[in-house]
Amino acid sequence: MQKDLNLYSWAINNWAIASLPIGILLLLIGPFIFKGVGFEAFLVFLLLPAYMFHQYEEHAHGEFKTFVNNLVGKGKEVLSDKAIFWINILAVWLVSLVGLYLSVYVSLAAGLAIGYLTVLNGFTHVVMGIIRRSYNPGFWTSLLVFLPLGGFTLYAITRASNAGIVQHVIGLGFAILVHAVLIIYIRQQLSNSAI
Repeated sequence: MQKDLNLYSWAINNWAIASLPIGILLLLIGPFIFKGVGFEAFLVFLLLPAYMFHQYEEHAHGEFKTFVNNLVGKGKEVLSDKAIFWINILAVWLVSLVGLYLSVYVSLAAGLAIGYLTVLNGFTHVVMGIIRRSYNPGFWTSLLVFLPLGGFTLYAITRASNAGIVQHVIGLGFAILVHAVLIIYIRQQLSNSAI
């Protein structure tokens, strides 16, 4: 009996679990990337496997979906597995890849956007954990990886590229926009479920 293999369904159900070995693989090829792009762009590259470890903590066991649906949706589904998949693949993996390309081939300062995306995400997890005095899925990678690595990336890129206030505003604005789109999506889902 032949099993029907639906890659899309498999990806939706397993992408977060797969992010752990993919993140490890990216770290293992890291020295080659470092040699090719230099230290500061390499830091931008490192943010992608860091995000993959964060996504594993958040999503591999469905904890973030449950957390958001209980906290915001009061038990109603405002984040589905498909939505979580596309949000993370497009807003993290693809955006990080584009940010790395821009950092290497256009302007190193473009990496500020990825640095701010990481720091803002980490900051929200840590602040939420402090305010609620409890763990939220993604807290530990935010505290131990996102804030130090993201913050150091911002510092290193600023020094190497002489990035000024305009580049920082653009980078931070981009990070805020990505998070705002997610919040708008969740609110839209919440209002749709109330109908």
